[in-house]
Amino acid sequence: MSVATLARRLRVGELSPREAVQSYLDRIEALDPTLNAYITVRAEKALAEADALLAGAGQVRPPLWGVPIAVKDVIDVAGTPTTAASKILVGNVPSRDAAVVERLRAAGAVVLGKLNTHEFAYGALTTSAHFGPARNPWSLDRVCGGSSGGSGAAAAADLAAGTLGTDTAGSIRIPACFCGVTGLRPTTGRVSNRGVVPVAWSFDAVGPISRSAEDCALLLEAIAGHDPADPSTARVSVPRYAEALAPGLRGLRIGVVSELFERRVDARVARVVRDAVDELGALGAQVEPAELPLLSKLGTIQQAMQFVEATAAHLEWLRTRLPEYGDDVRARLLTGLFLPPTTYVLGQRARRLAYEEFRAVMERFDLLAAPTMPVLPPRIGEETVALNMETVPYRLTLIPFNSPWSCVGAPVASVPCGFLDGLPVGLALVGRRFAEATVLRAAHAFQMQTDWHERRPEPQ
Repeated sequence: MSVATLARRLRVGELSPREAVQSYLDRIEALDPTLNAYITVRAEKALAEADALLAGAGQVRPPLWGVPIAVKDVIDVAGTPTTAASKILVGNVPSRDAAVVERLRAAGAVVLGKLNTHEFAYGALTTSAHFGPARNPWSLDRVCGGSSGGSGAAAAADLAAGTLGTDTAGSIRIPACFCGVTGLRPTTGRVSNRGVVPVAWSFDAVGPISRSAEDCALLLEAIAGHDPADPSTARVSVPRYAEALAPGLRGLRIGVVSELFERRVDARVARVVRDAVDELGALGAQVEPAELPLLSKLGTIQQAMQFVEATAAHLEWLRTRLPEYGDDVRARLLTGLFLPPTTYVLGQRARRLAYEEFRAVMERFDLLAAPTMPVLPPRIGEETVALNMETVPYRLTLIPFNSPWSCVGAPVASVPCGFLDGLPVGLALVGRRFAEATVLRAAHAFQMQTDWHERRPEPQ
């Protein structure tokens, strides 16, 4: 059941919060031993919180009253372990909720548990050596993407009404695409990162993964806003996102990022996404090609800076607990040690140029459109994919499609737009900074005319 539908039923008393929580706990018990979407399930605590909501209910119930939500296991929930799917943080039990959890609770939500992730949220597979891989509900031998893979799997398999993930260079969008659900990376600084295990401070963003744009609008409205305890958050007003969905696409100018439909992409994926863009045009949007001269360099800029920031966050553990990292995460963190000191300074200068170019392009367009991912999800254990008759490292395929938008801190949604070989394909909609309302409006209009977001995998 969607966040929006469930919230309405709870508010009018068709269901109680306990009934809602128990229904998801039953599904988790039945399906998660196979999917491995959760690291920790807060069964008793979630039921107690649901009962407390009903006992204290007044006449006015907040928008997410009683709605069961699960969060990625890098987001602190007081009294519940935050492991980041790592061996190093086993036994780490925070005493305070992360800012986004505080805001979920203020909106009336109940936290079901903590979701599987790539170790320290630093990878795009969600195949933790310590907690095991999260499995794609559409095909159990496939990855969910990452790093918020558990969030994508739980949303697709209906193991929570909605979920939160984090996104540094694609970690919301990739699992949303691969799991056939809707995910939104907000503008950097739109949502507080207080109480979230960092990957790279200047790129990290917490955002929703759920069934639809409407769900994402409700969740984003609950968690967004300036946090005095997190100086990286912007002092920008938070729109009523759910109320901004209605206008549709007429009058919006959408730029099709031609390069991402023509190079380094599975031609079949490109055709599916092109059909989705044609649908946007049929719904009234003005669609035309768009070019970003620095596009091919934005991924390199973002990744180089990310390496340095991620390593800085882990310096103490790299000195004292190096063997406890998984091989792939250890290698990435060590890479940051060997980059020359000038890398970060040059990256900052290059990112400023990228900001200005992006701003100039977005004077012509309200949105940009591209494939979320250029390939279908690889099988668990595979680190390469077939791409136009070549074998390519999986990690290198995703960077040009995800890192550029992280580099400029733009809001991006991944919207289900079709299937190939029984696996989902996603459309990326990129907006101006702090224009999440426009991104969600376009995604919602598309979803009102298509049913890709309503399709659900059969339990396997």
